[in-house]
Amino acid sequence: MLFNLRILFNNASLRNGHNFVVRNFRCGQPLQNEVRLKGRDLLTLKDFTGEEIKYMLWLSADLKFRIKQKGEYLPLLQGKSLGMIFEKRSTRTRLSTETGFALLGGHPCFLTTQDIHLGVNESLTDTARVLSSMTDAVLARVYKQSDLDILAREASIPIVNGLSDLYHPIQILADYLTLQEHYGSLKGLTLSWIGDGNNILHSIMMSAAKFGMHLQAATPKGYEPDPSITQLAEQYAKENGTKLSLTNDPLEAAHGGNVLITDTWISMGQEEEKKKRLQAFQGYQVTMKTAKVAASDWTFLHCLPRKPEEVDDEVFYSPRSLVFPEAENRKWTIMVLLLSHHSLLLRYPLLLA
Repeated sequence: MLFNLRILFNNASLRNGHNFVVRNFRCGQPLQNEVRLKGRDLLTLKDFTGEEIKYMLWLSADLKFRIKQKGEYLPLLQGKSLGMIFEKRSTRTRLSTETGFALLGGHPCFLTTQDIHLGVNESLTDTARVLSSMTDAVLARVYKQSDLDILAREASIPIVNGLSDLYHPIQILADYLTLQEHYGSLKGLTLSWIGDGNNILHSIMMSAAKFGMHLQAATPKGYEPDPSITQLAEQYAKENGTKLSLTNDPLEAAHGGNVLITDTWISMGQEEEKKKRLQAFQGYQVTMKTAKVAASDWTFLHCLPRKPEEVDDEVFYSPRSLVFPEAENRKWTIMVLLLSHHSLLLRYPLLLA
């Protein structure tokens, strides 16, 4: 699909006084180049430019306003089907994808390990080709990033990463939309990560600098982010004039941060490491003591589900916590992801009635 962002942003400027969400969605000057998303896989945000991600966030904000605030009915995916492969259980990923796809008129097909065993009963190549013949796109929540890579290589339809051991891009899009709504702009924000060097942190590292955001990350020794991802993130920071700081001190990472972010310390598949991890992450709980060294306008994000050892109730349920708007925004961003990989966006009505 070929879509001109200049048209979108110019139309947004016409909406002053009508569209609160879009009016406050300040991603910079209208973009002059064109964004091509049709047929592309979303395996990692590493593969997308800042302008492409901004476009998806702008459209998410607009779609949210039209459907939630104005009550518009936009069956843009009518007659389309989505294969949903879930090797790992999920509340937010499943609900946001199923309800969002259905809201746009499409039919989501949920497949668990009881229905499909990737690479076990059937090769990944064969699975990819079968799904390509019966669905219009696949969202896969898997253990191994390498499985997604094979699916993407062998399928003739878009493959979306619903979570893997290495990346969780759809979560980060929801996070950025949430921060955009709260702060009005992402540029110049300092993100303070306090926790595991996991797929969430990796996805932030692959995208934050593209928005002009700084990143300060604290992880326990032995739980640092992947070295190859760190190397690329350092390159992004240099290219975009942002700061990337990696430390083992949670308070150092939190110092001056606008956004305090953490995640589960024990992901699915790591249950046997629970005792070892709980010991390694002592001192990493986000509390008001952590917030005291942050910026005066600090907020808090957590992709959920949350455990009390990761963040205490005082922070988690405080007015500064954006975790529930963050969870809701999973729906609006995934809807746009599934739209943007089809030519159906050409049917998207640009001007408000």
